[in-house]
Amino acid sequence: MAKAYLVGSGIAALAAATFLIRDGGFDGADIHLFEEHRNIGGSLDTDGTANAGYTMRGGRMFEAEYRCTYDLLSGIPSLDDPSVSVTREILAGREDFAWDDIARLVDGGGKIVDTRSMGLSERDRLELVRCLATPEGHLDGKRITDCFGGHFFTTNFWFLWCTTFAFQPWHSAIEFRRYLRRFIHLLPEFSSMAGIHHTRYHQYDSIVRPLTAWLREHGVTVHTGCRVTDLGLAPGRRHTTVETICLSRHGQDEKITVAPDDLVLVTNGSMTDASTLGSHTHAPSPRPHRSDAWLLWYRLARGRDDFGNPAAFDKHVKESRWESFTVTAKDPVFLKALEEFSGRETGKGGLMTFNASNWLLTIAAPRQPVYRDQPEGVFVWWGYGLHPGRAGNHTPKPMTMCSGREILEEVLHHLPFDEPTAARVLKTSTVVPCLMPYITSQFLARRHDDRPKVVPRGSVNLAFIGQFAEVPDDVTFTVEYSVRTAWTAVARLLDLDEQPPPVYKGHHDPHVLAAALETVHRR
Repeated sequence: MAKAYLVGSGIAALAAATFLIRDGGFDGADIHLFEEHRNIGGSLDTDGTANAGYTMRGGRMFEAEYRCTYDLLSGIPSLDDPSVSVTREILAGREDFAWDDIARLVDGGGKIVDTRSMGLSERDRLELVRCLATPEGHLDGKRITDCFGGHFFTTNFWFLWCTTFAFQPWHSAIEFRRYLRRFIHLLPEFSSMAGIHHTRYHQYDSIVRPLTAWLREHGVTVHTGCRVTDLGLAPGRRHTTVETICLSRHGQDEKITVAPDDLVLVTNGSMTDASTLGSHTHAPSPRPHRSDAWLLWYRLARGRDDFGNPAAFDKHVKESRWESFTVTAKDPVFLKALEEFSGRETGKGGLMTFNASNWLLTIAAPRQPVYRDQPEGVFVWWGYGLHPGRAGNHTPKPMTMCSGREILEEVLHHLPFDEPTAARVLKTSTVVPCLMPYITSQFLARRHDDRPKVVPRGSVNLAFIGQFAEVPDDVTFTVEYSVRTAWTAVARLLDLDEQPPPVYKGHHDPHVLAAALETVHRR
């Protein structure tokens, strides 16, 4: 039987292993995942404890047209109830705890902004339509600022859009256009976030753990502490065949011989590479340690024009970084005060952005518990700042230089809580910040060939998966994108009849377009 070797253990690799078994007929014992770190899950990992403070680098949102993700998870049992699939668990959770955000934006005076109006001028609307209609090839190398005037970046639409998806004005116009087309059906409920789905717990507990349990039951092996440092390719450029895998296992070099029928699936690049944690009393380290996630891609792409250009994504840290923080509280006072202010029960309010914040802070109070092992009487919420290099409104230094406590003080500065409430929040909370230098690197301005195709032309047994492999029409920085690359890789390398479902294209539906146009014309 052929073997499959997967570099990485993020959602793309876990999905690929599942598809290899489900669709490709592979025996789980013939599938091996190599993970550099001690924990699996890639960017969906978590850490920490209730006492020291939980940590999660971010949260992922879902929606009804995540066709690949929901297909994948429909065959994975929930850990809470094995008779129910993870897909069914997510959909049932939405029925019970749907978002209905009425405090999506908060102004500098601590008042809720009326987001029924997108705040767009006629010029802004024309530029949106023009961006939507422009062929992608005409946007090669362009930034969002090349397509819009300055006023656009002051509108409610932009604040909602950029803090939902983590866009910056200097990011890729290609990616912005893809998001417009891909999520245009969500625009009528965009401010309330009513069209968004979310998992019962954070994504590690709700997705990674059930997937990992299923794969281990089927005999798949995950090798932690293993860095794949290079791939040996057969001579010749007409066909690409991996012959050897070079890796370092706990500091010892090894080489694996790859047979012609074996498959090698590589997660190239990492948006959470070099992330560093701070603490309640200390800021994250400003000098992170780099992993081999980018180095392997550089080695593979050297001298080739079909393996992409990693330098387009990892050389502009100030344009791709932001900082998140996780708050673990021993008192529900913050969540209760937030419920009173926002008018929504904890878990039903979605995101809250302070649009006058120098850091462009956004917070989220998920349904409790957030962790499956979260003790009773412990409460978790989190947030992020898209401009961590700027001085705060309350704290006169960049977010990157702030301790967890100082970040919490900045958040409280933007909320109209009374002094006793704020003091109690500070006394009973532990905040762990996380600085991520490459978190939006996949959004950086790029050209059409900067990401390699999932299966490069002429490839016999090599595929690229994850956020830095190219899938036409779909949007990166989503779980759906990673799962789609995994399904595409397996289906094409094995020449399967069953291919991934097409990307949803709401912009082809006149009813969707009409509803979207009505939304952007609200005054």
